[in-house]
Amino acid sequence: MTCSASDSEKIVINCGGIRHETYRSTLKTLPGTRLSWLTEPDAYSNFDYDPKSDEFFFDRHPATFAFILNYYRTGKLHCPNDVCGPLFEEELAFWGIDETDVEACCWMNYRQHRDAEEALDSFEQPEPDAPEDDPALTGGADGDLKRLCMQEDGRRTTWWDAWRPFMWALFEDPYSSKYARSEASADQDHCEWRLSVDSAIRTETAY
Repeated sequence: MTCSASDSEKIVINCGGIRHETYRSTLKTLPGTRLSWLTEPDAYSNFDYDPKSDEFFFDRHPATFAFILNYYRTGKLHCPNDVCGPLFEEELAFWGIDETDVEACCWMNYRQHRDAEEALDSFEQPEPDAPEDDPALTGGADGDLKRLCMQEDGRRTTWWDAWRPFMWALFEDPYSSKYARSEASADQDHCEWRLSVDSAIRTETAY
């Protein structure tokens, strides 16, 4: 039994247990990619080829491969909506396809994981560490406040986490620091002033 020209032009690719059949000329549309190398004469020795089933096997994600192969057929690279961006990014890298070839309609879906990571990184950028000889870290009330901004493991906390204990002590414990004593003294002076004013008003009303 002889093979026709059309049969010899066909190639079978088994990706993750799913068999795909296409033409060699289709794979040649994107030179320099992994699938285009299957059309080379030495492909049978360089890849996992089964002569009994006459197919090349790749242990890769089968669902994404359908989109990869369709890119060779149509010239348009779309990405699946049910596959996360990092997974599709890894598949593109394996098959040797440039991610910038992703169609505009799918670009936002493909890029959203990177945009989310960049947004998180912008909130987690550490502030530059103060030098060890910074006088503010060696003692005094200001030094205490600076130390509040550092956790035990050396990582910086948020602004509210750093200032929350100090603010609570400021209003609840008038003897916790000179700032608390000043605040307590100011509150006491304010109360005494209000009492004096109220007393003066009542006296004036009585006369």
